[in-house]
Amino acid sequence: MLSNATTSGAEPNKAPTFTHAPRTPIHNRTSSDVSSSSSASTDAPDPYTSIYPDGKMSLAGISLRAMLLGTSLGLSASMSLFLSTVYPNPLWRVPFFVASLSLFHFLEFYVTARYNTRYATVSAFLLSSNGWAYNIAHGSAIVECLVSNIFWPGQSAAGRMVTVTEPFFGNSVSLLVIVGFVLLLIGQAIRTIAMAQAASNFNHHVQSQHQEGHILVNTGLYRYLRHPSYFGFFWWGLGTQLVLGNIVCFVGYALVLWRFFSTRIKREEAYLISFFGDEYIQYRKATPVGIPGI
Repeated sequence: MLSNATTSGAEPNKAPTFTHAPRTPIHNRTSSDVSSSSSASTDAPDPYTSIYPDGKMSLAGISLRAMLLGTSLGLSASMSLFLSTVYPNPLWRVPFFVASLSLFHFLEFYVTARYNTRYATVSAFLLSSNGWAYNIAHGSAIVECLVSNIFWPGQSAAGRMVTVTEPFFGNSVSLLVIVGFVLLLIGQAIRTIAMAQAASNFNHHVQSQHQEGHILVNTGLYRYLRHPSYFGFFWWGLGTQLVLGNIVCFVGYALVLWRFFSTRIKREEAYLISFFGDEYIQYRKATPVGIPGI
């Protein structure tokens, strides 16, 4: 965490007093994620009461989620490594997907806590704030991978055409899996870096009010992509489906994510134009989104 917090005379039934150094905003983005929208910056929790159980920044809730995500990451990564090397089995993809999800959700909170501390709430993990459709999508991806490998094992003729032999252990590796790995890693890295560069102005909710002192970001990743966190999540999602070997979910992810970001970006950029006028219009013309058709 960037800010320091100290308690003074804390008693069992009294909220501790925090010393919180104000941050100078260096970026202005209206949103950087796939969670539901809200309007104003008033969602910053009250630091004096929100750290208690059931509060927005509940220390108990944060520590529990961090522990569960860390445990899930360790176990699933170990199982994926075991099933892909010691006891080769195509189902290594499922625990790998779970490990990727665990790392993604942990980083969502960690980067928020590190660079935008006042919004490091329990919901910043994004474990439940994206709605039922988000969970169904990931559940469907796991089911498709299990069903296809259990009931239709082996590769199709098309699959064999994109398979090569890797030089280390002599195993056959699908080029689609390699492409999936690359997309997943690039997507996660760009999303994480974009959140860090947005720093104190990053928010998981669309902001509809222009706060004093905020400027248009056109440096770092924002120099090349005007919505790098969206770019990152879009390609991360497609990469996970290529690693899983899913056909149906790959198409479904592509359609759903494209529609979601297309709608969200239009709404978000309407606010940005109202904030910055011609400055943002020129920036939008010169800077792509990086998602086909948007």
